[in-house]
Amino acid sequence: MDYALYLRRLDYRVLPLLAILMMVSLLVIASADQAAGYGETPNFFTPLVSKQLLFFALGWLFFVILSYADYRKLRQYCILLYMVVVVLLLGLFFTEPIQNVRRWYRIPLVNFGLQPSEYAKLALVIALSYFLERKADQIHKFTTLMQAGLIVFIPFVLILKQPDLGTALVLLPITLVMFYFGGVKRTIVRCMGVSGIVLLCVIVSMFLGLVSHEKIKPIALHCMKEYQYERLNPDTYHQKSAQIAIALGSWAGSGWGRSDYTAKHWLPFADTDSVFPAFTEQFGFLGAALLLLIFFWLIYFSFQVSALAKDLFGRLVSSGIAVYLAIHVIINVGMMCGLLPITGVPLPLVSYGGSSVMATMMAFGILQSIYVRRYMF
Repeated sequence: MDYALYLRRLDYRVLPLLAILMMVSLLVIASADQAAGYGETPNFFTPLVSKQLLFFALGWLFFVILSYADYRKLRQYCILLYMVVVVLLLGLFFTEPIQNVRRWYRIPLVNFGLQPSEYAKLALVIALSYFLERKADQIHKFTTLMQAGLIVFIPFVLILKQPDLGTALVLLPITLVMFYFGGVKRTIVRCMGVSGIVLLCVIVSMFLGLVSHEKIKPIALHCMKEYQYERLNPDTYHQKSAQIAIALGSWAGSGWGRSDYTAKHWLPFADTDSVFPAFTEQFGFLGAALLLLIFFWLIYFSFQVSALAKDLFGRLVSSGIAVYLAIHVIINVGMMCGLLPITGVPLPLVSYGGSSVMATMMAFGILQSIYVRRYMF
């Protein structure tokens, strides 16, 4: 594609929104990455901020490359990408655990942790899109559905065994929506959707106190282990800390670098999992509402790309990416507000982490590639 044509057709509405999310990330990380007391202005360029800036630079590089490249060529490499991710997920079980889990490869010279599960979500979207497009004329056959299920099942189990329940569960709504757009029998999609909604309602009811955590325990232990069920405990320190930080933010927040609760490290993982309450304590309800509005716009634009895509592959990839972004936001904010269990799902482009940032920017790059080529068929 001619470079001038590429620049004319790029969706420039998305770029400032991505930049704002990155600035929010840097502000929260800078304020959380030291033990400054109330009223002290923190140094902005902390070690974690410098690393996150590097991740953002690499992310923009991937964004430009993938948005300029023809997304249809992903068909040629999707099997290879899927196999590489599966091998990386398998290889984690032969590494030393970090914080009692096996989720990262430590790259020694650059001091970088590679988390394959973040890339697995994107690889799954591409591989499943390719398969559903190729089997479009056989989509109603039971064998086709089983093969599609196997594509999802392999990374799902490998991620679940790390253990990383949150990331594994993200794959399920992505699969559901892609099955819907791929033309899978509506009865099957409805059954999957209803099952997911019922399970979600039970969990939310438990966290709202409508259903007793202890009363459900004997029933739940028939299908899961006790330590797994305890992750659904709504009264953990992390849950309570996140809600306290959000409440302290009130309407306008305490101001950047002037948080009391987060700065004293009473909020666990303030720069990763708990970045939303750390931000809300400093910028209040109004800041949180603006942040969620930015995410809404980005997700809305992502679904717009799905509507504009001129082939089934592009429609499936873009819908999968849109759901991938939406589910991350819903789960992260939901677990910090005490509606869902803490599962370690990052807030896209706001939580600290190289793998999450680069996978998200790759996803937006692919979306832009589909959007740029909306008139080229």
